[in-house]
Amino acid sequence: MTGKAEHRQHIVVMGVAGCGKSTVGAALAELLGAEFLDGDSLHPQANIDKMASGTPLNDDDRAPWLAEIGRRFTASNSALVIACSALKRSYRDIIRSADPSVMFLHLHGTRELLNARMTARPGHFMPPSLLESQLTTLEPLQDDEAGIVVDIANSVEGIVGESIEALNGFAGTPAAAFLVDLKAAPFNLDDAAVEWVESTIGSMTLEEKIGQLFINHNNDYSPEYLDGVLENFHVGGMRYRPGPSAAVQEHIRYAQSKTRIPLLIASNPEMGGAGSCDDGTFVSTHLQAGSHPDKNIARQMGQVAGVETAALGCNWAFAPIVDIHYNWRNTVIATRSFGNTPEIVVERAKEYFDGISESPTVCAMKHFPGDGIDERDQHVVTSYNTLGYEEWNKTYGHVYREMIGHGVQSIMVGHIGAPEVSRHFRPGLADSEVLPATLAPELLQDLLRGELGFNGLVLTDASLMVGLTQAMKRRDAVPATIAAGCDMFLFFRNPEEDFGYMLDGYKSGVITEARLQDALRRVLGLKASLGLHVRQELVPPVEALAVIGSEAHRAIAADIADKTVTLVKDTAHTLPIAPETHKRIRLYGISGGADFTRADPLAYLDVVREELEAAGFEVSVFRTAEQREAAGEAGMNFMRVLSEEATGDYAERYDAAFVFANVKGFAQEAAIRIKWSSPMAAEIPWYATEVPTVFVSLNQPNHLIDVPMVKSAIHAHAATREAIRATIQKIQGKSEFQGTFNQNVFCDSFDTRL
Repeated sequence: MTGKAEHRQHIVVMGVAGCGKSTVGAALAELLGAEFLDGDSLHPQANIDKMASGTPLNDDDRAPWLAEIGRRFTASNSALVIACSALKRSYRDIIRSADPSVMFLHLHGTRELLNARMTARPGHFMPPSLLESQLTTLEPLQDDEAGIVVDIANSVEGIVGESIEALNGFAGTPAAAFLVDLKAAPFNLDDAAVEWVESTIGSMTLEEKIGQLFINHNNDYSPEYLDGVLENFHVGGMRYRPGPSAAVQEHIRYAQSKTRIPLLIASNPEMGGAGSCDDGTFVSTHLQAGSHPDKNIARQMGQVAGVETAALGCNWAFAPIVDIHYNWRNTVIATRSFGNTPEIVVERAKEYFDGISESPTVCAMKHFPGDGIDERDQHVVTSYNTLGYEEWNKTYGHVYREMIGHGVQSIMVGHIGAPEVSRHFRPGLADSEVLPATLAPELLQDLLRGELGFNGLVLTDASLMVGLTQAMKRRDAVPATIAAGCDMFLFFRNPEEDFGYMLDGYKSGVITEARLQDALRRVLGLKASLGLHVRQELVPPVEALAVIGSEAHRAIAADIADKTVTLVKDTAHTLPIAPETHKRIRLYGISGGADFTRADPLAYLDVVREELEAAGFEVSVFRTAEQREAAGEAGMNFMRVLSEEATGDYAERYDAAFVFANVKGFAQEAAIRIKWSSPMAAEIPWYATEVPTVFVSLNQPNHLIDVPMVKSAIHAHAATREAIRATIQKIQGKSEFQGTFNQNVFCDSFDTRL
């Protein structure tokens, strides 16, 4: 069930004896066109005899009765109203565990009115003497329970009318407002698959249920490590640390062999097979796939990603990225967004989705409610989408509606707040109360589940990001994500602690039984939609790895590189530059330093030099003071290097200067800009006035803000040999520039266009 109107049709009319449950329930059912059952008629005879004797029922007596009421709702495919006292929260949880869609209508009255009504109905098996015990037992509906309270002092017609009005205006709650329908999109399960989901949940221990909420980041390939994760924490999914494809596949094969319930195996194929394993094919970035009129580039990226990750044994892609790159200063998605308009994002995201869906893979698009407005990175700070509700609806909302309608199965929620959107659903929300979407029920339930109608699975972004951890203590944040509406929690910080926090959150009622059951249905439903419950072979044989990094896939990458290398500007008309006219090249490499991957940040420069020399250029590579000192030269400092580099005979020594920048910093910095080696560094393009200078970006699209003095700027998108080779061919005029760009490249500054 995906909307309010549907799940309101399963209603429990609750309250103490004498409140009029049967009378109101029957009248309400008649008005709704629903079946009505008096819950008292479902009591076993032993319970009826016990109450008639004046002995209160205990919880053991009530448990089978409450379970039967829940079963009646589950078995009903039509509207159903049942009158049942449901006095305690735990009683209501038993009913909800069978059917989380149930709404509770609490008929409330004063002690005097209730006593008068009970006295007026002699012969009923509940004597007036037990009213006091019922009032003592009564636990009113809590804030996270789907229900309403109506005063019984009115007439029956008035009570029913007020109830209908309240039901129609019911806005839902984080725990129970929007419940999954496993037979509807995106799960589309048949009866057998639904039965597997329900029976599997029913067979789990509490610890196994809690474990299904977690996606582990596998930091070790050893069997002992995996045994510990699976045996102690019963995780529902895994995202491994990338490595050689053979090692990754064997790791996944072992994990699947050791778990009773098949695992969701996630990968990050944002650029093709690269990112999922070390030897996977880098096809293109998202921005690259949006930088040519041919939308099929995005489909090819998805196709290669699907084939290569499926060969590893992956079944869940954390892609496509559907953020919109509105702010040129935003660098966390600068290369990871298809573009700066909703239209290009929707068009290319659908193509990627269709391509990867040719393999046995489901997608998690990201990062709801949408990155690209703030310039900061959620890895290091909470960021915010500050659009107003109407503007958000026309932009990011449009993207999410289109992709949900297109069949995307899951959504990754970013640690991104949306203050004005939250206030649309929670008027008066203070700035201090604005939470990242991972903790915001108004964004996950009212907006994503409600207005956008998303019936699939919701997962958090990585929980180690400071965008989440700065919001509240971790012991509170871990269960709060699930309570708010997320179904899975991405990555442990400390497994024992986080598992304990989640378990404690359930036991304390932060995560209700209904919310837990709904999350589990979505997790198991996603697995069943992949056929994991019936698939004979969860991981392909070793021979399947032959497709990874294959010649055919590399040829696709080379063709895309040729199409997407983009000439941003050539205002001095210095291109082409060929060995015949500009033989001697001074080559500068800009990296921004090592990042968390620990890879050599300037390794790409050897490829650039090799490709230039293969084209016939003579290449001289610039070295910074630090690099020269590391090579054994004494007395190095930036002034010495500058005095040697910036001499009057520069144009006599070199015919042209090429600057290749591969500046990263993703997940480490709030924003990324070029960081020169020193003040007034010799590699800064002072030489643009001396010789023809070409600046080539192999990553970020916003570098003109730092090098506006260069007259020829190229965006090659990637530091792959294919992209570098295609760029050098185009610099020489041997092939045409075909790539396109959006206006973000000029960084809102007039001088970048000169």
